Amino acid sequence: MSNDPTPLQTRSLFHFAFHVTDLDEARRFYGGVLGCREGRSTDTWVDFDFFSHQISLHLGQPFATGRTGRVGDHRVPMPHFGLVMLLPHWRALAHRLEQAGVAFVMPPQVRFEGQPGEQWTMFFCDPFGNPIEVKGFASLDQVYAV
Repeated sequence: MSNDPTPLQTRSLFHFAFHVTDLDEARRFYGGVLGCREGRSTDTWVDFDFFSHQISLHLGQPFATGRTGRVGDHRVPMPHFGLVMLLPHWRALAHRLEQAGVAFVMPPQVRFEGQPGEQWTMFFCDPFGNPIEVKGFASLDQVYAV
């Protein structure tokens, strides 16, 4: 064990495991609509490369959510998970979702325009009600700007 007080600054992958009620439908959404590459699977779970992070979708009852979060004038589902992307990739994903007819909880829009931390955001749910937020930034240096 190291006594080095320096914070870890290495690139790490995020892993998130959650419930879905149908693995075939999950494959259609995460693989087909979002374009995520499928990884390992069994008859009760499937892994996906979720934009360079690992998600594991297990058969079960999805977690309860409520629109208790506030993003500007919008109420958004809590809890939720998501991504931070560079703006060109964010725009491409927004277009892909629109073309697939995904219903947005909060449609693609800009927040904090002209301010530090300017970002584009969108909220949507997978077919099981799991809420996802995707943010887009012109530069990832702005993610924590104040």
